[in-house]
Amino acid sequence: MRSFFKPNLDRTGRMVRGVVGGLCLVAGTIVGGDYLWWAGVILVAAGFFSLFEAIRGWCLLRACGLRTKA
Repeated sequence: MRSFFKPNLDRTGRMVRGVVGGLCLVAGTIVGGDYLWWAGVILVAAGFFSLFEAIRGWCLLRACGLRTKA
C-alpha cells in the first residue's frame, strides 16, 4: 500500500493540480451558494482532492496505472 501512495508528480503536475483545485473551490462556492448546492458540494470535494494531490505530489490516476499529460 505504501508504494501506491508514493509521489508520482513533478513540479509542473503539482502546479497544474493546485490551480485546478483552486478553481474548483471557487466554482463550487459560487455554484453552491446560488441554487445548485449538490453541484457545489461535488466541485468543492473535487477541489480539495486536487489540492491534496498537489500538496502530496501524488496522482490517483497515475497510481492506478493510467498515463496523464501533467
